[in-house]
Amino acid sequence: MDKFGLEMTITHQPLGFSYGDDVTGPMPEIRTLEQIRPSLRNPDCTGPEQVYAIAMDVARLADRQELEKRMLLFGVVTYAAGTLGDEPVRSQGHVHRISQHSGWSPPELYEIWQGKAIIYMQERVEDDPGRCFAVLAGPGDKVLVPPGWGHATISASPDVPLTFGAWCDREYGFEYDAVRARKGLAWYPLVQGNHIIWQHNPHYQPGRLQTITPRRYSEFGITDAPIYQQFIDDPARFQFISRPDRAAELWQNFHP
Repeated sequence: MDKFGLEMTITHQPLGFSYGDDVTGPMPEIRTLEQIRPSLRNPDCTGPEQVYAIAMDVARLADRQELEKRMLLFGVVTYAAGTLGDEPVRSQGHVHRISQHSGWSPPELYEIWQGKAIIYMQERVEDDPGRCFAVLAGPGDKVLVPPGWGHATISASPDVPLTFGAWCDREYGFEYDAVRARKGLAWYPLVQGNHIIWQHNPHYQPGRLQTITPRRYSEFGITDAPIYQQFIDDPARFQFISRPDRAAELWQNFHP
């Protein structure tokens, strides 16, 4: 996986990662089916027992000091192949907790490494969820989730385990309560043949879902290069992730 800027190997049995000589990272945390049942449309479904593995704070040794100074953290996630009943394998859906050092709920920048993903996001986790988007992404694509939005990452390739990297705030935290109180986010993805279809969650006001493809986010200085390599080339480039206040005007009327 060094084509994405980090020397890593993805493992599937068991689910997780191994790191190259100059890369460090934690033992991956495994999210089991039992743990994520409360956020599924059908909590009694069957599926892979280990749903996904997540490793937060993966980095080259040479970059650790700079990342800590900039309050940045790189996370890597890999999903199991298969489905969760009639739902695709997916994260639970959450909002990022407000970081004390910035006073903002941090944004997050994803890059798909293998498989196909849908990054689902909605403006708010309230009765009126605001604008709702499903961003369809494949290997090399980048997707930016803005501050404060509810979001989930969904596998759109049941036969190919989805793997992705993401830039996050070092003081990251996930809030699930508002999502779980509404039995999930505003739209449920369902597997139908080779396609993902969508069902509205009745715990929200009716609205519409916009399905889109990734864009470049040139206003943030993001290029087509791998996002970890972009940090190596310019350590200041992703400061807007840990200090979203410095890009406040760009978040107004943001369109994924």
